[in-house]
Amino acid sequence: MDTNTLAAKINKYKQVLKNTDNYRKAWHSEIKPMLKKTLKDVSKQTEMPKSEVIIRDNIENLEAVILDLGRSSSGISENMEDSGVKRTMIKSNGSLIYQQLFNGKIMVMLVSPQIEGYGEPKPPHTLEILRPDELKEPFIVRHIGALVDIITEWEDFDDDEQQRLPPIGFNPIGFNPEARQES
Repeated sequence: MDTNTLAAKINKYKQVLKNTDNYRKAWHSEIKPMLKKTLKDVSKQTEMPKSEVIIRDNIENLEAVILDLGRSSSGISENMEDSGVKRTMIKSNGSLIYQQLFNGKIMVMLVSPQIEGYGEPKPPHTLEILRPDELKEPFIVRHIGALVDIITEWEDFDDDEQQRLPPIGFNPIGFNPEARQES
């Protein structure tokens, strides 16, 4: 019986388990403090409005560090039937989440702004999943930049920049039905 292939697979599995343990240790000793400090420093230096760094640590080894842009009045209110009362709709301004995964790796997600009671909220957008040794300060600055891009795009929404979809059906290569030839 040849068990060499099986032994190699088991050794790989043991290495993955060891990595998980090392990644979890790195989260507590290095990553979580670095994220907290960097997010606060960048927010302060750039004067990011209403930002707060939140630590979610109620589940051990599934913790999160969040750059939360808070909540505010959306400026929209609903008139309640014939009572003269208005109900203000609250806007969640978006957030950047660093979520520790079950295996110690770190998932980076963006949460778009939303107005409660107005449309369906978008699910968080996963930017990437990193090993702790891959997460460096320049990545965090890039992640904050991605957050600023999505919140700016959300706030400035219109249809001026919507990309046109190609027509459905036959469209031969090189044929552009919108290009008109002069005869």
